[in-house]
Amino acid sequence: MDLFDSIREDIQRKEAPLALRMRPRALEEFVGQEGVVGEGTYLRRAIEEDQLQTAIFWGPPGSGKTTLAGIIANMSRAHFQQISAVTSGVAEVRRLIQEAEDRLSMHGSRTIIFIDEIHRFNKAQQDALLPAVEQGTIVLIGATTENPYFEVNSALVSRSKIFRLNPLSEEEVSAVVKRALVDRERGLAGLELELEQEALEHIVGMAGGDARVALNTLEAAALLAGEDSGERRVTLKTAEEAAQRKALLYDKWGDSHYDTISAFIKSMRGSDPHAAIYWLARMLYAGEDPRFIARRMVIFASEDVGLADSRALMVADAAAKAVEFVGLPECQLNLAHAALYLALAPKSNSATRAIGAAGREVERGITPPVPAHLRDSHYRGAEALGHGAGYLYPHDYPGSYVEQRYLPEELESRGFYSPGGEGDEGGMAKDWKRRTASKDET
Repeated sequence: MDLFDSIREDIQRKEAPLALRMRPRALEEFVGQEGVVGEGTYLRRAIEEDQLQTAIFWGPPGSGKTTLAGIIANMSRAHFQQISAVTSGVAEVRRLIQEAEDRLSMHGSRTIIFIDEIHRFNKAQQDALLPAVEQGTIVLIGATTENPYFEVNSALVSRSKIFRLNPLSEEEVSAVVKRALVDRERGLAGLELELEQEALEHIVGMAGGDARVALNTLEAAALLAGEDSGERRVTLKTAEEAAQRKALLYDKWGDSHYDTISAFIKSMRGSDPHAAIYWLARMLYAGEDPRFIARRMVIFASEDVGLADSRALMVADAAAKAVEFVGLPECQLNLAHAALYLALAPKSNSATRAIGAAGREVERGITPPVPAHLRDSHYRGAEALGHGAGYLYPHDYPGSYVEQRYLPEELESRGFYSPGGEGDEGGMAKDWKRRTASKDET
């Protein structure tokens, strides 16, 4: 690099966006992903010892995939080459592989190729990488926001270590923002910027775990902030303007949090899909953790829909899995799907009432021994103890039902389950009452 190259690089660095300037250069500066790159992890040791093998970094935007690749480039003795699957084709991939072969044969030097958005490569482009990966000609690092088990060739996945990166927590994004405020070399310290707490919370909250979004918003806010007595002050209004998004009165650990989730649940319980979807949208806009919303819907599916439509539990559970699998912003569709289903489903709280009634009986200390005919008889000596004696196997009888006592004698007259008449439960309860009619008459 000559003098003019050095000057040009220095100018580009100073004029680069804040998010690019603040990108960590070493593992010590990297924020978050402790389970992936924290002390003692495989990936950290591999990077520090320069022994990294082919890997795929999978995570949402702003979680640190490209940053990790940059740190590897800084720390590794291998030649590092970065391309994007959006702009590169097979010809460039083959050229890089040929250069890597020459470098390895002539100088014994390894080559790391980092491919951003590797899921955008088609099958032919991904296949072109496979021989070089298998032969050790290159160390491939792929970055993707999509599930590599679906979007990357199975042969390539099987030869790679998959590292799942999660969205940064609000505390971690806040740390990134605060670091940019005090960094004089790459950050905004030279502006003497004062960031009000409400503005910080808004910038962090609307970033959705994406450090890049938070830094871009902070930089825009800094440009908008007026100078007052030689200082720039970023207020909540400035942060809202920079983010192009209004702040909601929503305290994730206070009244707003509990009041809004309460309104959401009561709207679903009241079978009002309009209100349910509104409160859901309001929570998501305010930055509520989608996993919290999903957990409450899974509970609701049994607490308030229950046996009236048992499919509701499957829908809610699938939405909860989608939150982990898909992530924001797309998983809001899965949450909306589940919320509308739960609101429209027939309602029954019989499961809630049944477990409550039985639990109260147990708490009272009414715990007689298990009747002998219901006890386990599958171990040696059980028969001699009389365990299982007299038990009637229901499948041996018409309709797979036979009258027999299942509760301890002391509780025989107690009823814990009171069926509802809505949806599927109405039909199931009718069949149950028909089967047990002779028992009820005695």
